[in-house]
Amino acid sequence: MSVYTLDDFARLIDHTDLHADATREDMVQLCKEAKEYHFKMVAINQVQSKLCAEQLAGTDIDTGAAIAFPLGQTTIEAKEFETQNAIDNGANEIDYVINITELKAKNYAYIEDEMTRIVKICHAAGIPCKVIFENPYLTKDEIKQVALIAKRVQPDFIKTATGFGPSGATVEDVRLMKATVGPDVKVKAAGGIRNSDDFLAMIAAGAQRIGTSSGIKIINALKERMATDGVTSIEVDDGR
Repeated sequence: MSVYTLDDFARLIDHTDLHADATREDMVQLCKEAKEYHFKMVAINQVQSKLCAEQLAGTDIDTGAAIAFPLGQTTIEAKEFETQNAIDNGANEIDYVINITELKAKNYAYIEDEMTRIVKICHAAGIPCKVIFENPYLTKDEIKQVALIAKRVQPDFIKTATGFGPSGATVEDVRLMKATVGPDVKVKAAGGIRNSDDFLAMIAAGAQRIGTSSGIKIINALKERMATDGVTSIEVDDGR
């Protein structure tokens, strides 16, 4: 059981705009909103790393670059380059998509090698690495197998989905992922989380970071709920 203030909730949110047609003005606005609400990170396409890092300079809000997004269908070497290039351009968190083709082929050694190499680049730079499973395309056993690899490799987070697949995060998947990796790796829920009830449900299931483009709506709803109840915090049975 944990007690969360409004700012605690905001600091769980990766404020997201990954649309292909996002403009420079959209990115500036995203960063402005992140500063206003004190979100943990802006989640953006890799090419926006420099712009967002400049906008967030001097704050405690991270620039999170999405790598091989949203399909994950590039070589390990391409993902390594993209990761390092994002870091060189100011990104200080990385979310990368696994190679689902290799997972479907049960090539677990490939998945582990890919994860190890990208995590190594991130940790050498002192920044978090999040591994996107894209669960809507996976069986429960495949989710478990990648989570077991993550338990060995130790990325900072494993993540449910890109939000660009056929569906998004589910409470069931978050619970499975968290139960498999245990306390050493955190879980990020992303994809289709658009209201405060879903947000709280993901936290209760074990998610310690939430990726959403609805962060402002969620925080405003929680603020209104606290005001109505006359409280400054909300208790969530999150297993901690």
